[in-house]
Amino acid sequence: MSHGPYYRRLLARFHKWRYRHISHRTFTQLMSVLVGFLAGLASVTLKNTTYFIESSLNRGVLFLSSEVYFVLPVLGLTLVYLYVKFVHREKLEHAISSILFALSRQKGVISAKKIITPLVTAPLTVGFGGSVGLLGPAVATGAALSSNVSRLMHINSKDRSLLIACASAGAIASIFQAPIAAIIFAVEVFSLDLTMLSMLPLLLASISGVLTSYFFLGDETLFNFAVEEAFMVEDTVYYILLGMGTAVASVYFTKMYFRIIDFFKRFKSPKYKLLVGGLGIGVMLYFIPPLYGEGFGFINSLLEGDHLKALGTTPFDAYTDQIWVVIGLLFGITIFKAIAMTTTFAAGGAGGIFIPTMVMGSALGNVVAKVLNNSGLGITVSEANFTLVGMAGLIAGVLHAPLTAIFLIAEITGGYDLFVPLMISAAMSYLIAKNTLDHSIYTRQLAAIGALISHDKDQTVLSMMELDDVIETDFRAVHQEMTLGEMLHQSVAKSTRNIFPVTDKDGKLKGIVLLDDVREFMFDMSMYDKIAVDSFMQAAPELIFYGTDTMQEVMRKFHESGAWNLPVIKEGRYLGFVSKSKLLTAYRRKLINFAP
Repeated sequence: MSHGPYYRRLLARFHKWRYRHISHRTFTQLMSVLVGFLAGLASVTLKNTTYFIESSLNRGVLFLSSEVYFVLPVLGLTLVYLYVKFVHREKLEHAISSILFALSRQKGVISAKKIITPLVTAPLTVGFGGSVGLLGPAVATGAALSSNVSRLMHINSKDRSLLIACASAGAIASIFQAPIAAIIFAVEVFSLDLTMLSMLPLLLASISGVLTSYFFLGDETLFNFAVEEAFMVEDTVYYILLGMGTAVASVYFTKMYFRIIDFFKRFKSPKYKLLVGGLGIGVMLYFIPPLYGEGFGFINSLLEGDHLKALGTTPFDAYTDQIWVVIGLLFGITIFKAIAMTTTFAAGGAGGIFIPTMVMGSALGNVVAKVLNNSGLGITVSEANFTLVGMAGLIAGVLHAPLTAIFLIAEITGGYDLFVPLMISAAMSYLIAKNTLDHSIYTRQLAAIGALISHDKDQTVLSMMELDDVIETDFRAVHQEMTLGEMLHQSVAKSTRNIFPVTDKDGKLKGIVLLDDVREFMFDMSMYDKIAVDSFMQAAPELIFYGTDTMQEVMRKFHESGAWNLPVIKEGRYLGFVSKSKLLTAYRRKLINFAP
């Protein structure tokens, strides 16, 4: 007897028992605990695997010479390339963006292959020197686990989406041991409505994730730092200045990301991308060693006030006794972290942008503090505090997630002593960056295809709709050269519609004919052979372009044209019509299913 039918019968019995004894809401809450645990386990696995690779390389290779910096990134990216080509066999996707797309267009269905792939590719990328983070891959694995477990448990698409957000919260809580920030991240990035129906599962998943981290890693924390210098009111203007600086850095970070991605698109072969990207990262690591890997050691050294340890061994060691050389090197990290991170992605690596954002922010915050303290103006500020607040400013500006930034930094420092400066800099950075760039790295490409979920419920519902669901193809086409009689006998008599597309022999739309325009001639048989279709033809008030127009654009065209039916064009050929009534009916149904 095969095991497959046995397990299916066992699962069916479980579902019957569950439907009888556990309410839907309670089961969703229990599932949130499970997915939080699984996401936490994935995060712990990623961290341990990556640190094992890094420590093995440090013991076995890095002591030889600094020239291996040129070799390691290429080697790591090569291993990732081979895994993707022969095992995964699909293009690697940006973790958060792919999850948001799955939520908006795929009803929360994520391939099971995406459970394992981040656990393999991210440690290889980061462990061999790729300048990216592990948070994105942890969230990706957690989301894929949640999606597949939810489908196994027969959970509907609405609750499946909630559980994917719960898995993300569990992953973040596990990595940072910051459960409140994890909940806020899920709300800000996944645009959840914060109601009791979503709040409790998120809370349970976050607790489950952080407890998993404590169980496997003990009290080990990423940042061993406690705020010692309290916020001084007279420093307010300097924190405003830092917020403005992090806003500029956020815009630079985002624009540099897309420019480098576009540059690497010129290379048609993945092998060329790998070689150019790997060598580029190697050169940057040679001159700026802190760009290696995630960069948590760099942040901790800055928080401890040891900038020489943070910088490591560089070609400029002979000059690091001069503070302005140190400031220049730290500013170089601010500039090149974004370049190194994006080059890693573009060359075929796997990772996340959240932690590189923190590294860049810590460097910038420390630079601003050092400049103020060494300006000769008698200004004295806390370099550690500015390092922390700089991280919050970059997170707020790059990810468009100011609340996540504030609560994350507050939680990882063990208190809320810096709450006011965190709010000042995060708000300033977010406002400037948001007004400069409408969308973050996570959301820009999704917004371009109309697949972006946001806190605007109308826009979110439209983004979750598919054009294929509202196209109607039962309209009888006519041709320009047809006579009125031919049109009446071949199309009008056989149709229940009052609009007729006019097409040529290649199926291209030439115009439309309305039944109202031919009605007065319908009973005058003497006109049947005297009038051709093109006498009645008129241009369509608007055209809907299949594969190009988003549902938001479709709704706009109906609103501005005032039409009740609009033709759909696919690759230049007529495909069908969308009616306003069917569009609004589909919208209302989706809204009912979406509402909590």
